[in-house]
Amino acid sequence: MKKMMALTMAMVMTAAALAGCSGSQDSASDDIPVIGISQYGQHPSLDNCREGFLQGLEASGLVEGVDYVIDYQNAGFDDTIAQQIAQNFSANNVALMCGIATNSATACYAAAEDKNIPVIFTAITDPVEAKLDSGNITGTSDKLPIEGQLELIRALQPEAETIGILYTTSEPNSVSAVREYQEKAGDYGFTIEAVGVMQQAEVLQATDTLIARDVDCFTNLTDNNVVGVLASILEKTNEAGIPVYGSEIEQVKIGCVASAGIEYVALGQRTGEMAAQILKGEATAEEMPYETISEYETYINPTALESMSISVPEDIVSAAIDVTAE
Repeated sequence: MKKMMALTMAMVMTAAALAGCSGSQDSASDDIPVIGISQYGQHPSLDNCREGFLQGLEASGLVEGVDYVIDYQNAGFDDTIAQQIAQNFSANNVALMCGIATNSATACYAAAEDKNIPVIFTAITDPVEAKLDSGNITGTSDKLPIEGQLELIRALQPEAETIGILYTTSEPNSVSAVREYQEKAGDYGFTIEAVGVMQQAEVLQATDTLIARDVDCFTNLTDNNVVGVLASILEKTNEAGIPVYGSEIEQVKIGCVASAGIEYVALGQRTGEMAAQILKGEATAEEMPYETISEYETYINPTALESMSISVPEDIVSAAIDVTAE
């Protein structure tokens, strides 16, 4: 019995020693600033933002594990989880929060406000509409080149009259983009048929609704609920013979016919550079106005265009990026 008690005591003491070592390692890492990254969900454009963000930090001379550590969390397109992630970042007193997409950014901003933790965002179409344009927050906007998209659709479908749009009614950026499409479509001879959804589970039914309205094409926004099920949307539109225009390169790679869109790795890189300025103490988030990336490229998917019997004018072919050639 005494031997058993002695063995048990030794095991307890060993465990306590190991715990002490672990605690000392944790305390040593406490001096390194933590960047909490909250990504609203996983799809290629948001992944590209995160990749670019890390590249921007590195390009600014910061070294991961020395100048900062990353706590990356994914909300899986769930607002409740996005809020929990942000609250956890706040409880852990991270040095900076990065919100990728509107829902994550607004959750981070709400959780950071009381502690005045700086927040940086990316992939926000309309920061003003989302109420992310003042306070200890800054970032980059991926505002859609709507006029460029309308010009592209008109060039590729000269006879088209009606453009269909799917969007989330609770997403400020999508509401803002739909409103701008409606304001500008008439200048290019189009009318807009927009169908709103409350959640991702409703998107495919809304797709059927737009198809039944006999629209000439769809154009996508950077709406996460819609983009998250884009492959399933394309199955339906391809069967109906209706072309879909993407809002950025990754959507065209998946099967949209074309897009006037920005490059999301570059968007993330600029966000990372801004975050580095904050971490270095060169500027505060409150001092830095958010930036809108206005330059865009034209992307085409020749395979998808051919399947829809769409001929591409030579001037567009020569200037566009063929996503199938990458």
